Amino acid sequence: MSKRFDIAVTGGGLAGSVAALAAAARGWTVAFVAPPPPAHDGRTTALLSESIALLDELGVWNGIAARSAPLRTMRILDGTGRLFRAPPVAFRCEEIGLDCFGYNIPNQPLHDTLQARIADTVHITRFGSPLASALTTADGIDVTLADGTPLSAEMVLAADGRNSTTREAAGISVRAWTYDQTAIVLTFAHRLPHNDISTEFHTETGPFTQVPLPGNRSSLVWAVAPGHVDGIMALPADELNRRIEARMASILGAVTVDSPLQSYPMSGQIARAFGSGRTMLVGETGHAFPPIGAQGLNLGLRDITQAIAAVVDAGGPSRATEAVSAFDRARRLDVGSRTAGVDMLNRVLLTSFLPVQMLRSGGLAVLGAVGPLRLLAMREGMTPGWRSARPAEPSSARKQIGGQGPRGDQP
Repeated sequence: MSKRFDIAVTGGGLAGSVAALAAAARGWTVAFVAPPPPAHDGRTTALLSESIALLDELGVWNGIAARSAPLRTMRILDGTGRLFRAPPVAFRCEEIGLDCFGYNIPNQPLHDTLQARIADTVHITRFGSPLASALTTADGIDVTLADGTPLSAEMVLAADGRNSTTREAAGISVRAWTYDQTAIVLTFAHRLPHNDISTEFHTETGPFTQVPLPGNRSSLVWAVAPGHVDGIMALPADELNRRIEARMASILGAVTVDSPLQSYPMSGQIARAFGSGRTMLVGETGHAFPPIGAQGLNLGLRDITQAIAAVVDAGGPSRATEAVSAFDRARRLDVGSRTAGVDMLNRVLLTSFLPVQMLRSGGLAVLGAVGPLRLLAMREGMTPGWRSARPAEPSSARKQIGGQGPRGDQP
């Protein structure tokens, strides 16, 4: 006979781990279906202030803060050699009354901190075998794991990634696309301080984005044509260092790459629905796009806060179908607009069509010159729908995350 849970969370990555903690924080019992990750994750993630607040509420932030660096200025520089080049644009956190936009966090330490918190949380039971099948019934979802273990839950939060078995079992299809780009990621030390400034160079092959880490170190996401990847990965260390310094116009002085290089083909996809029956999609299970504009995991964490809010507002996991319908409606505008925006920004950067280049450079010039428009862009980038946000509403994210903590804690 299968064990019954309030919620099953499938996927043991960053989004799945946060989803499990957020559900358990409400006092719900959680089956955390989380196979070990295939490899060490050398990437970093820039999390904005709302996401940092969520990690803090879940008791995770203190464990990772020292490994993170604040982002106080986000700067865009035109690194193309095109006829129409955009002027520099800088977005500064103090313009919208913030100490920082957020923090850049190494993925692996964040993942490890989340796992430690999960292991110490009484309402979470972890299963290391992946999901094999999920069958929705009148009163729940019957789950079978690859090792034959049967489980049942009132509902599922699916966070098992782009190739989600859970999403397929729920009958939700996706629209997917690819780019003629590959992202190379690495970290490097540099002679000059970054002063908490993240710089995105726009190049003919896509963004070349430096993001601060503690000390005189930064992470780098370097979009290149797929045919150039092997050559870059095989460069001798001295040549690679010189190549990166030159691409950055030496704004951080001499650089030294201090991590292995990893590469990821750039692609995107979006689910045709963000929930069905008793299943909600969160994180890359529902949407995935290139690492541009600090949107990926931040969007996934907003999925989670809205999923929890929808379940609470519906009356708990036993009212899953009502919660899923509300969640699906709530996420469409945010996810759809962010996905379309990132796709457009990337494609506009890649095009050689002169009128589009003129529009891109002109748009950035306006953002840099018109203060109110720049403030609007920053506020909307940080908090979608900020004008209509109602932070005191009982179903807001901060009211939803609370209750049962680590083993031995009391609600």
